Amino acid sequence: MKPSRSTLRDPTALAALLFLVLVALSILRDPILLSPRFLTGALSVAVPLILGAMAVTPAILSGNGGMDLSIGPLMGFINVLVVTLLMPADLGDWWLAVPILLIVGFAAGALNGVLVAVVRLQPIVATLGTYLILGGINLWLLPSPIGPVPPWFGTLSRLIGVFPGPLVFLIGPALIWFLLGFTPFRKVLLAVGGDDRVAYSAGIDVTLVRILAYALGGLFAAFAGLALTSLIQSADATIGPPFTLQVITAAALGGINLAGGRGTMWGSAFGALSLFLIQNLLTNYGVSVFWQQVVFGLTLIGALILNAGLAQSFFSFRGRRR
Repeated sequence: MKPSRSTLRDPTALAALLFLVLVALSILRDPILLSPRFLTGALSVAVPLILGAMAVTPAILSGNGGMDLSIGPLMGFINVLVVTLLMPADLGDWWLAVPILLIVGFAAGALNGVLVAVVRLQPIVATLGTYLILGGINLWLLPSPIGPVPPWFGTLSRLIGVFPGPLVFLIGPALIWFLLGFTPFRKVLLAVGGDDRVAYSAGIDVTLVRILAYALGGLFAAFAGLALTSLIQSADATIGPPFTLQVITAAALGGINLAGGRGTMWGSAFGALSLFLIQNLLTNYGVSVFWQQVVFGLTLIGALILNAGLAQSFFSFRGRRR
């Protein structure tokens, strides 16, 4: 069945289509992918990447060069805090640890938002600074990897009855983003990202919207850090930074316009799943990790070129309608 014109203009639909194609190729290569045990293990690896891609999305959508390079180190910071701070203070139980860590993530993201929207630093410069600060703090708190983590992380890394445990970490962010659809926030975020001067003229508080966008990204990064802790079952100060470029690539692959104002959270999720499946396919075919990095770089460039073409097609289509 040939994709419709509307599908070809919809970056989220294209991301979903790419994901389905990669699923089919992965199953043909290795049918064990469909087994419950393998699926749960694959989700444990994929969920931190999915959440990281979701975390970087609000900042990008907010426009004006919006970007949060600190998502990876913030994920690592959440992971490190579990072992170095919460467990020694007897705060490792989930009903105590989760709210504390989510507040930390929200606050870190809000700080980035203030630097960008109030202090008026360039987003890449501001978040690169927090990237370096968080990376340094992580290494100061934990010079070498250590474990174990609270037992409930292990429970969430495997099947809970017939339900894959890793999916629990996705429920919170998905629900938050869904509920935000019943508020003006998602619409004004896209309006600010599309043209902040027009949005300001329409009475939108551009500064507040951008701060909330970065804070929301920090909150989702905290969920990603929890999922990462469940995956590795230990704390490692160096585990977070490699996610930084991966989540940006996943967002671009999901059709997020890096100039801001266009894209969806679900597109980022599909982009992350596609990136995970690409990595899985390359591993199954014996491609070395060095060449995998080359493929990821080419994927990012290709996604940016495709997004630019889609954006041009979208605006020309709107112009013809007018």
